[in-house]
Amino acid sequence: MNRPPQSLRDSSPRGGASNAPTRSSPSGGGGAKRRRGSARDNLVYAAVWLACAAPLAWLAFRAFTGDLGVNPIETLVRQLGVWGLRLLLVGLAVTPAAVILKKPRLVRFRRTIGLFAFAYVTLHLFSYIGVDLYFDFGQLVKDILKRPFITLGMAAFVMLVPLAVTSTNGWVIRMGRAAWSRLHWLIYVIVPLGVAHYYLLVKADHRPPLVYAAILAALLGWRAWRKLATR
Repeated sequence: MNRPPQSLRDSSPRGGASNAPTRSSPSGGGGAKRRRGSARDNLVYAAVWLACAAPLAWLAFRAFTGDLGVNPIETLVRQLGVWGLRLLLVGLAVTPAAVILKKPRLVRFRRTIGLFAFAYVTLHLFSYIGVDLYFDFGQLVKDILKRPFITLGMAAFVMLVPLAVTSTNGWVIRMGRAAWSRLHWLIYVIVPLGVAHYYLLVKADHRPPLVYAAILAALLGWRAWRKLATR
């Protein structure tokens, strides 16, 4: 959801090069290459979409077959939140992967991953409100005020909403690139809040949230190092 660096936003060849047919390809080989590239991109996009949707399908299957353990409500709510956090981290990892692998087109899939992350986080929240609290909004307010992990989680969700709403190209144009980029820097607050929310939620084994915290630290450290190196 955040703005890609200039080196990734401009992936076209410089010097006016294009894929148009040349004298050496009078039959329009450039057009064939573009069609093959487009088909390949569509396949990769479909793979990304299916990979993001697969955990939800698996959770639905487990719920249908009664395989969510002794506390199915807690398992469902928690797993939706965990997958939302995982996808947020994957979204942050796209830019480093694109730079390190020299595959700038990977950045195109960041929006899809971010929107799926928002979907999982939204389902996490509404399953908690609907299935766990039975839409008792008075109890929800009490939980937000009295339980720190819910306070942090709700703060992260509230900040995530405008990022999801403004994720389209139309919003970039309406807001202007600079304002849009400033708004989407919120992702660097949202993900740490999500990790803290998960850490405080866990009562016994803190290893999973600590692993996510380490991954987050590595991703943010890479960005800080790259910014300093390009000064």
